This record gives sequence, C-alpha cells and structure tokens, in this order.
Amino acid sequence: MDILTLSGISKIYGDLKALDNINLNVEEGEWLSIMGPSGSGKTTLMNIIGCMDKPSLGKIDLAGQDISKLSSKELTVVRRDTIGLVFQQFHLVNYLTALENVMMAQYYHSMPDEEEAMEALASVGLKERAKHLPNQLSGGEQQRVILARALTQEAECMILDEPTNHLDIKYQLQIMDIVKRLDLTVVAAIHDLNIAALYCDRLIAIQKGRIVGAGTPRELLTEAFIHDLYEVCAKVEEGEDGRIYIRYVPQYGIKS
Repeated sequence: MDILTLSGISKIYGDLKALDNINLNVEEGEWLSIMGPSGSGKTTLMNIIGCMDKPSLGKIDLAGQDISKLSSKELTVVRRDTIGLVFQQFHLVNYLTALENVMMAQYYHSMPDEEEAMEALASVGLKERAKHLPNQLSGGEQQRVILARALTQEAECMILDEPTNHLDIKYQLQIMDIVKRLDLTVVAAIHDLNIAALYCDRLIAIQKGRIVGAGTPRELLTEAFIHDLYEVCAKVEEGEDGRIYIRYVPQYGIKS
C-alpha cells in the first residue's frame, strides 16, 4: 500500500523549473532515499514532500489525503499530525532547553511527558545535555535534538533531509540505526552513498529536476551510474555481508 504518491509534480520559479514532472510512489514501511548532486532539485523535492512548500503543478497524496492544494495553515496541521521532520535547518527554540524542545512536540498530540522526552534524548546520546540551551550545543547535538523531537511525534512518515550532516561517524550510524528500528515510512535525502546503500530499500536519483534513475542500491549504484550522476570515479565492491560498498578513486594525481 502506498502512503505517499507524487503525480506530475513540477516546481517553477520564474524561468527556472526546479522540478519537472516528478512521479513517485512510496510504500508503507519503505525506506526511500533521494540522491543527486548539488542543485539537482533534491532540497526542493524534500520541501514539497515535507509540506514546507507547495508544487506549481501536480498532485500529492499523503496517507490518503490530497495535500497539494492545501493552504499553508492546513499544511502545518499535516506536518504536525502525519510526518516527522528532520531537516538541515535546526528550528530549535533558542530559549528552551533540549528537553523542553523535545517536549514541545508532545503538546500537539498528548500531555507533555518528561520521562518519554528524556528517553528520546537518551536514545540519541543526549541525556546528559537535556538541560542545555541550543546555543550551548554543537551542530551535531542540535541535529540529534531534532531527531529526538521527531521520535516523540508518533508520525506515520518521517522526512529526513541529510540527517547525518554535522555528525561524527559514531552518531551517523547510531541515528540511522534508531530510525531503521522504527516501524515507519522514511523518505531521506542522503549524500553519503555508503550510508544510503546500507540502510535504504530503494533509491531515487534526481538530476536537473528530473528523476533519472530508480532501484535498489545494488541495481542503481553502479560505477557507470555514479560517474554519470556525480562526475566522479568510484569502485563498487561487494562485502562479505553481501552488501555493496563504494570507494571513490582520486582523479587529480593524488595517490591512493
């Protein structure tokens, strides 16, 4: 069953067509990654899927509701009730502690539960930072507060825009493991192809506002396709666990 369907989605800014006739479906419980180079339209697409923006043309069905023609106020309700957002912009309330920022999401669904909020912070390794204000946290810690807040929303679908940005390797894997264990539909923009290959069920490649490839990590992440999409040389190898791993090859006289 599809939880999200995009039909003929285009986004036009003056003479610029940022998205051009995007057709996409996401099944319930699926983890889908949207990949592509800078300027490809990924962020625009994520903003539309995350109800942060509206398409110029086309239709979006989310959890059985046509959201493409909703007002900004109505989209706010969808964001609050149906999806959990983890975007690159942190959107934390500066005068609230990490714990209070997480509890804020609970006001819209139930009575605030400090114990539940603290458990969410503990799950992302921030229990000891619960009383800190956002300006007392690193970029990576702020990113983890955003994820903890999304975890308490009990959303049907989670939208992750570069969720591992600002994080060291330990917390990149921890964040992805936490989300993977949830029984949720996930749409994520992930720039690290090894992370995408490790965690995602299906990949969608976008370039110049159009979908140029789709498939499982094994189907899509070939050396030729990576070169065509990102203009880099890479070696794609299979590990002992049967998963694929990407190793980038220096091109400018740098010895590996």
